[in-house]
Amino acid sequence: MSDALWRWPAHQLTAAIRAGAVSAREAATSALDRVQAVNPALNAIVDLLPDEALAAAAAADAARRRGEPLGPLHGVPVTVKVNVDMRGRATTNGVVAFKDNIATDDSPVVANLRRAGAVIIGRTNTPAFSVRWFTDNALHGRTLNPWSKAHTPGGSSGGASSAVAAGMGAIAHGNDLAGSVRYPAYCTGVYGLRPSFGRVPAYLPSAKDERPLSMAMMSVQGPLARHVADLRLALAAMSPGDARDPWWVPVPLQGPALPRPLRVALTVNCHGAPADPAVVAAVRQAGAWLADAGYVVEEVEPPDMAEAHRLWNLVANDEARFFMWPAIEALGDEGVRKSFGWMLADSPVLDHAAHLQAFARRSTLIRRWQQFMERYPLVLGPVSGEPPFPWGLDVESAETMARVLRAQESQFALPLLGLPGLSVPTGMAGPVPMGVQLTAPRFREDLLFDAAEVIEARCPAMTPVDPR
Repeated sequence: MSDALWRWPAHQLTAAIRAGAVSAREAATSALDRVQAVNPALNAIVDLLPDEALAAAAAADAARRRGEPLGPLHGVPVTVKVNVDMRGRATTNGVVAFKDNIATDDSPVVANLRRAGAVIIGRTNTPAFSVRWFTDNALHGRTLNPWSKAHTPGGSSGGASSAVAAGMGAIAHGNDLAGSVRYPAYCTGVYGLRPSFGRVPAYLPSAKDERPLSMAMMSVQGPLARHVADLRLALAAMSPGDARDPWWVPVPLQGPALPRPLRVALTVNCHGAPADPAVVAAVRQAGAWLADAGYVVEEVEPPDMAEAHRLWNLVANDEARFFMWPAIEALGDEGVRKSFGWMLADSPVLDHAAHLQAFARRSTLIRRWQQFMERYPLVLGPVSGEPPFPWGLDVESAETMARVLRAQESQFALPLLGLPGLSVPTGMAGPVPMGVQLTAPRFREDLLFDAAEVIEARCPAMTPVDPR
């Protein structure tokens, strides 16, 4: 390839580094040069690590020369979000009061990326407390979408999505509790994987307390990338176990073969009505591409999407009201206090019995989905009911925040169910990217990747893109 190294896919870059055709230092230098060129316009990376990156790249080159075993991301420049611990760096989570919260140890996902040979070039922005679909905060400022500064790059992994879409690292780390990987990927025209619950180990060494149960059971760590093959590598790198996570499960990345042809349940609905016409068109186009490739695509509604959204709202917001809201109210910026305050106002206060009943009902929904997915092991539908939102829609009024929440129904359902989901770009909708969401049974990310590669073949990568 004659392109600058920052443009190279991770799978091609690491293969060239292993072969000695290029060096890890050359790859890191190219990525850092790209950051210097475009990050001032985007503010995606808010903690740049040039010295650490070049040192890690030099160590990667030395390891190759010594003939040591090399990991799946050996020499690949990546970014890590500022809401996970990275030894020696501040875990700010976009909050002014946390600017000096220096981590003394790596979170499992960071440790796994290092062991896989990845070269961390910087830390990416997130909204305060990582709870908005718009990446802006009083500490680091606003991150822009490289396709359109008038539209959100998504959140909470908006810095990650903007960085990888603009070529600042081949792979970006993110995390997803209510769409925080999938929605940013959707907004910026890249691929974003929410792995199954239990697939990638998670732990925050700097945390003073354990996470509330809903967050522990629904939040996951996952990658964003410009190519499906790179997501395969990234998941392999991120998923090795860590004793600090009691929820991690040792399941192979490749599942057993299923009877062919695979059946796909297609839905164009969101919150009980058809999604925006641009979203509907994208879902139907992706369905046609899968049908051309031999999948049996049927328009059929998966079970209980609306109730899954409602249950997420009940259990997560009920716990957040007690575990998160006091800190947000005291330390959060105006944007997060407004948007999260309206979100909580839309959710009832539960007594102890009602909270337990909601968790029990979750088991019913998971059972129904598992039975449904015996017939339809893939579900194809919207990532969001609308194209990427105009900037600041969640802080204009309670009504516009309600509009945001309605559009994100499919994003809420998957965390509650513990299922993997993949945001797949399909083209453009005016000035912003458009995409679809694929869902598979738990621990069947391999089915997502296979289907996404079919769509990728019909809609080649739109990124990296220069800021517009």
